[in-house]
Amino acid sequence: MASKARRASSPRMVLAVLILAYTFNFLDRQILGILAGPIKAELGLSDSQLGLMGGLAFALFYTGLGVPIAALADRWSRTWIMTGALTLWSGFTALCGFATGFWQLFLCRMGVGVGEAGGVAPAYSLISDYFPKEQRARALAAYSFGIPIGSALGILFGGLIAHAIDWRAAFIVVGLAGVALAPLFRFVVREPPREAAAAAVEQAPAAGGIRALLAKPSFWLISLGAAASSVCGYGVAFWLPSFFERSLGMGLVDRSLFLGAMTLVGGVIGVWAGGVLGDRLGRARPAAYLLVPAVAFLLALPCFVLAVQAKELWLAFILFLIPTGLNLVWLGPVITAVQHLVAPAQRSTASACFLFVNNLIGLGLGTWYFGAVSDALTPRYGAEALRYAIYSGLGFYLVSAALFAFAARGLKRDWVA
Repeated sequence: MASKARRASSPRMVLAVLILAYTFNFLDRQILGILAGPIKAELGLSDSQLGLMGGLAFALFYTGLGVPIAALADRWSRTWIMTGALTLWSGFTALCGFATGFWQLFLCRMGVGVGEAGGVAPAYSLISDYFPKEQRARALAAYSFGIPIGSALGILFGGLIAHAIDWRAAFIVVGLAGVALAPLFRFVVREPPREAAAAAVEQAPAAGGIRALLAKPSFWLISLGAAASSVCGYGVAFWLPSFFERSLGMGLVDRSLFLGAMTLVGGVIGVWAGGVLGDRLGRARPAAYLLVPAVAFLLALPCFVLAVQAKELWLAFILFLIPTGLNLVWLGPVITAVQHLVAPAQRSTASACFLFVNNLIGLGLGTWYFGAVSDALTPRYGAEALRYAIYSGLGFYLVSAALFAFAARGLKRDWVA
């Protein structure tokens, strides 16, 4: 029966639907950034409060529940777990549209995090089962297209719907669209056979797999390196719409079109470039899976500095486009490296442990950090405070590049063929 499920589910079709689900994952996650202005005006919130809702509210349960859900996914149906997760996070996104104050919206964002806790690690494991190792970085990079596509659509649809109706309608529309996708997801994405993996799970319980993973220095260096980059990546992505409003005077619709196009084009190119380079270079030397993103972050830092200084919109678009792509080069190579730190039967759990560290620090701290620094600098710099907050956060790229370089030196020792 398992082999029949495999025949009925084309790897390319499965990957396409997984990308679609991941698109909604980031659409629902990132829509708050473009809606921050209208929400702040109506609910009377500070930048710090907006940062908490964009980061900590989501990250608390997203990270905390990710590991136990992934351990369940290594033993039970990953497709059913993801179907339920998609329904749950989309439903809570729709409920955000009914919030009337900070705490109601905060709790709804926590609900989105609860749902999305089951939406990523099982997908990494499914892709690793559907695709051979020589295609894995590209397949995982293609899956990661959901990040720029979802982020771009969240910015675009969120801004346009909020302009045409209001910010509440934006949450409701995109949330209900995700709920409608869930039955299609369950129909197309079948559980691939994993008889050998199931036998391995019997011999290697989840707790033992986690202990073995956490004992590997490269896991911690990779996870903390990704987390450092995510502080800046998530933070800048969340606050750029507000930056363009305050520092460049762009309206809601113009910001939506401008940032949506920039995120889509730059993000897709960056994600795919990382996957291709990872597969080509990592085949002969696994350390390349980490050296490629390290170089990308070193190049992204000066590009972001120049971009934030741009006064003309056309120049800002070009200058932001480059680091937007470089910022996402790490996804395919790094996720592939994490998959090879454990045996195939423990890949969901390994992915969840990685995501726990990456998102608790990167997502939980990133959006709040930039908002808190902006609030602290507002008495001195006024509307330009956010510009200086962005400058202050770019140093996290240096930390990330250094950690990846150290991890690359010991990756061969921890590698599981």
